[in-house]
Amino acid sequence: MDAVNRHRSLYKGTTPPWKETYRKRCVDRLKNSRSRLLDRYRQMEEGPQPPGAKGSVVQEVMEEEWTALQSEDRSLPSLWGPNGPGQMFGAMKEYDELAMLEEIQKELISQELSIIEEYERNQQFEEQYISSIVEGREEDAIHIICPICHGNHLTINSHFVSCPCGMYINTKHCNVTPEVVQNLLELRFAQHMEGCVHHPVFSMAADTDTSTNLVLSCQACDFLSIVL
Repeated sequence: MDAVNRHRSLYKGTTPPWKETYRKRCVDRLKNSRSRLLDRYRQMEEGPQPPGAKGSVVQEVMEEEWTALQSEDRSLPSLWGPNGPGQMFGAMKEYDELAMLEEIQKELISQELSIIEEYERNQQFEEQYISSIVEGREEDAIHIICPICHGNHLTINSHFVSCPCGMYINTKHCNVTPEVVQNLLELRFAQHMEGCVHHPVFSMAADTDTSTNLVLSCQACDFLSIVL
């Protein structure tokens, strides 16, 4: 009796014990694959992918977790055979297992879409926030509004970055310009967005007794990065 038929005979007419374990592992792996998913999404935004480019992260997650589950339970048949997922699904057509797999797949696709929607909302928030503190992009001079008080333009020169609100950062020998500050703000925001959907905040943190840094932090994910 081959693996598929042995598997059928064990769980015919019942809910197989692997279902909930497999579902939970797939959900957890998809959450932990957020960076991979968003990288794939950004690649798709850039244009058509070349032949051989990777496909759905959901399919990869289901394959990886089924392979891991199969290594623990040898009675489980191969889910993806040489001819693709249809091979295994075809073998399960007469049983509830096909519906279970499709149910799990739909749940994962729904979560995948939620992650992408959160990313798009955060991307929009980042663009709006950077636009709100960076003025004069189309002009010769760029003016950065203080990310601490949101009320004054920063004074930026080769020696320091300061604001009337009290923010002061020694930048001597750092060759800091408004363009550099803008790029650093955008970079730190993007780094945080890679792993978290919550909104970070800027604050000042002591470096030494006489020096301070501008930092970006998030209480939700414990992200902390020095901007200047």
